[in-house]
Amino acid sequence: MASDPVAEKSAFLRMYMSNHPDTLVAYAKWYGQVSEPITSAEMTAIDTKSMTLGCKMKDGKTKEVRVPIEPPMTGYDDVKPRLLEMKAIAQEGLGMIKTPKITSFQFPLSALQVIFIIHPVLAYFAYAPVNNPTLFVLPARMLATYLGPSVGYWIYWSMNVIHVFEAMYTWSLCRKHQTGFSVGIAYVSATLICGYHIWRDLRKRIQGARIDSVMKIE
Repeated sequence: MASDPVAEKSAFLRMYMSNHPDTLVAYAKWYGQVSEPITSAEMTAIDTKSMTLGCKMKDGKTKEVRVPIEPPMTGYDDVKPRLLEMKAIAQEGLGMIKTPKITSFQFPLSALQVIFIIHPVLAYFAYAPVNNPTLFVLPARMLATYLGPSVGYWIYWSMNVIHVFEAMYTWSLCRKHQTGFSVGIAYVSATLICGYHIWRDLRKRIQGARIDSVMKIE
């Protein structure tokens, strides 16, 4: 069984985070949902999926708090950006810093494959006239023969329905990060067409903005 790349270096991370007790307290309060007053906190363990904090409470008692890391980190290189982002989210939630604003629209190049490859291919299988004997329709005719005449149609429209839900998620991100109406509409419209490529890129921009805000404070 492969060892956990973050747990392997947990001793260094615990020592490093001992210099950031306020961050650990914010983790415990926000992610650990500790409502009681905390006077100090230390990291006692960390791996790709969670960290464990030992919190000293105002009444003198100690409390162990497990903070999940979701989604799990893929390796040690994820540690710094993820912990900085988690710090920013915790401080935003606790009212310690402002939520970063995204004020411009950015179209990721990866989304072009949806417009020029995925959409046309799926539309072809959905609407190609399978009764036409020409060679051009052969792939669609084979799909209809082996999987049913409506398979291409349902795959195509299932993707579009998924994009609608993804667009709703994108709109929630736009509202939270105060993009403004025009930028928000651009993001939602792009998500309706291109799906997760748009909101994934938007989340990366938000993560970068959060990290920048934390680094400025530090």
